Amino acid sequence: MDEHDAGATEQHDWTARHFSQANPRGPGESDVPALLRRVADTLEAYGDVRVQDLVLHSEVTMEGTDWPSITVYFHRPTDTDS
Repeated sequence: MDEHDAGATEQHDWTARHFSQANPRGPGESDVPALLRRVADTLEAYGDVRVQDLVLHSEVTMEGTDWPSITVYFHRPTDTDS
């Protein structure tokens, strides 16, 4: 280790799985509580996962309304480091 590496920590790499979800277009498309319930239902269906991050996005539709979506980054306990 040289003077440039002082304080550096060992690097670990892994791949995170992810999915994005939004409410269907139309009435209720901007309903964030409904979107959170949909994401929770999807996570339950996936089974044993460890969520790393949730990112809320908001797109403006042609009609000028918000259309939120959520991207979930996760891994399964059986996933191995690469």
